[in-house]
Amino acid sequence: MRNIIIIAKKEFMDNWRNKWVIAIGAIFLILTLVASYFGTASQGGKVGWSDLGSTIVAMIAIVEYLIPIIALMLGYATIVGEIEKGSMNLLLSYPVSREEVLLGKFIGLLSVIIMAILLGFGVGGLIIAINASINLKEYLIFMFASILLAASYVSISMMFSSLLKRRSTAIGAAIFIWFLFAMIWNMILFGLLVMTHGMNLKQAPDWYYASNILNPIQAFSILIFVNIPSLKNLPGGLSFPSFYNSWTSTLILLIWIFIPLILSMYFFRNRDI
Repeated sequence: MRNIIIIAKKEFMDNWRNKWVIAIGAIFLILTLVASYFGTASQGGKVGWSDLGSTIVAMIAIVEYLIPIIALMLGYATIVGEIEKGSMNLLLSYPVSREEVLLGKFIGLLSVIIMAILLGFGVGGLIIAINASINLKEYLIFMFASILLAASYVSISMMFSSLLKRRSTAIGAAIFIWFLFAMIWNMILFGLLVMTHGMNLKQAPDWYYASNILNPIQAFSILIFVNIPSLKNLPGGLSFPSFYNSWTSTLILLIWIFIPLILSMYFFRNRDI
């Protein structure tokens, strides 16, 4: 455990010195404040501080796109990049196992995003609370769901970084993964739904909802909507099947965290360096 903590601390400090934590935190803070102050204007409302529900609705789309990009960019080269530079051989020359290296890097990279989320969303939430109504519990749920989404993408990026042999290939895989979950997955499901059931989305079959929640981005959104009652009162509020609940969505996100991480260990353990 000591080796894991040392490696995690080094990974975090490297990103701290490169100003990654500050930059990401600043982005989260600015976007949170913009979403709260100008969010209702895009819907024909007045410019001004919005309540929690309206702010989170505006923030969900931002988080769905931004956090996966940040996590993938942080993690895609964490293994293959060090192998190409030759620093991995030096690291493994110390009394440390490959599993400890991988877990340490995962914790270190995730801590970078967690710190940025705490700084950006935390300070942003405090400013919103001063100017508008905010429910602390619901805002913490939003931040927790964001951390789970970040962890899943860090894990996925490290899996490809452990498997692929070139940095350029790893970044290509990261780009494909982002497009797959952000766009391609939904387009395929929607196309299949239209082919089999027409355009009546209110009576979509269970297979559509089940396939939809398997997407980590959708699991993140569902986790927020089913746990924040204020969102259900918004115009156009969503209704979900019974298996769309906090347990299922959390389980899906945990699967996307642990399965790729386990595969990363397998690929890295059996890789020639």
